[in-house]
Amino acid sequence: MTDWEVVIGMEVHVQPRTRSKMFCGCSIAELNDPPNTHVCEVCLGLPGVLPVINRAAVEAGLKTALALSCEIPRHTKFDRKNYMYPDLPKGYQISQYDLPLSVNGYLDIGERRVRIRRVHLEEDTGKLVHAGDKLHKARESFVDLNRAGVPLMEIVSEPDIRSAEEARDYAMELQTLLRTIGASTADMEKGQMRAEPNISIRREGSSELGVKTELKNINSFRALFRAIGYEVERQRKVIEDGGTVVQETRGWSEAEQRTFSQRSKEFAEDYRYFPEPDLPPLELDREWIEELRAALPELPSVRRARLLEQLPARQVAVIGGDRYLADLYEAAVAKGAPAVATANWIVNEVAPTGKLPSPDYLYELMRMLNEGNLTRDQAREVQMEAIETGRTPAEIVAEHGYSQVSDESELRVIAEAVIDSNPKMVDDYRKGKTQVINALVGDLTRRAPHANRNVARDLLTKLLT
Repeated sequence: MTDWEVVIGMEVHVQPRTRSKMFCGCSIAELNDPPNTHVCEVCLGLPGVLPVINRAAVEAGLKTALALSCEIPRHTKFDRKNYMYPDLPKGYQISQYDLPLSVNGYLDIGERRVRIRRVHLEEDTGKLVHAGDKLHKARESFVDLNRAGVPLMEIVSEPDIRSAEEARDYAMELQTLLRTIGASTADMEKGQMRAEPNISIRREGSSELGVKTELKNINSFRALFRAIGYEVERQRKVIEDGGTVVQETRGWSEAEQRTFSQRSKEFAEDYRYFPEPDLPPLELDREWIEELRAALPELPSVRRARLLEQLPARQVAVIGGDRYLADLYEAAVAKGAPAVATANWIVNEVAPTGKLPSPDYLYELMRMLNEGNLTRDQAREVQMEAIETGRTPAEIVAEHGYSQVSDESELRVIAEAVIDSNPKMVDDYRKGKTQVINALVGDLTRRAPHANRNVARDLLTKLLT
């Protein structure tokens, strides 16, 4: 791709955290709820019903816009986007067109600033379930309207992204931001966040945009990265073979690891937008907006910059990308837990489990580890039991009789036995291969699981020199 430049704009649909749908009182369905059990006259599109705007969805949209440094206009309105599809019972979708909720923001990804064109609100459609799982092979299709009317925020970027890596990082940073401000849980696997990249390529140095394709059906960051990579290569081959890229919507097949054509891409005029006659325009109160702005928490980029003053970049990449891990780390350190050791424990022993101890428990655990009263294996067991039972680490340690042996006199006999049992490693160590000390320490702790590894290492080093 040395002669080509990749140009990507992102449309990201996000389900805000609300208890009910966008324009009716139906509750939000869980992923495995039976079909058509969260529906009413409004989301079924029956005659004579009227929509009512969900205030919580508007608030989530405004918080997202403010966190993305968007401009909030004084007036906004909803529009009808007209098209016929089996999962759209009204024959139109209530969305926003020429007066969106917000415009002109940005999100920084490393050194690149991605401009945000708009953040607007709309309602989701239903879902088609194809018998046989593939549309072109389906014997019949079923309609589930549980998602019809679920609120969505659509976050539209300018075409400022230049690679599959940047697109993936943009989506991940956006997810972190949404979770930090509490606007959405943004779980891609549950359909709460859907990334739809618009991709084109152009000759290096050109300022003209190429013909774009929009990718659908992407439900993970890994799939986003792979789908873009495939589509960029496909477009390059089409052009270099003398063909023309067609503006269209393409799907992503995870099983086949390829994109495939779905339909020709519509233009705005195809949807015949007009103002929604059943909803009044909204006047956004300036005082309310400033209250929302003041209530925003510290944003992820700011927090990461601050954490980098305390921790290595590798630890900040994990902790700074998750509000709850960062809150846990800072609360435990504020109580007196050692910063780097606590961050290392969170990265390696807390984050992979998905279960968070309380800051008090983590501080207590780190104190015991730091003072040599627990082995790392014991600390893992204590942490899980504390989370599951709510009992304090001190209570669990007392019950199980955990204690770490740190007395050299108690460990000396075992250390001497380790040395006698490993003559080759001992010889290698004395010839300068000092890394074999790790294997010797491992042998000692297998023989004495409660041994303090640091004391064991110092003792073995002393006996070998």
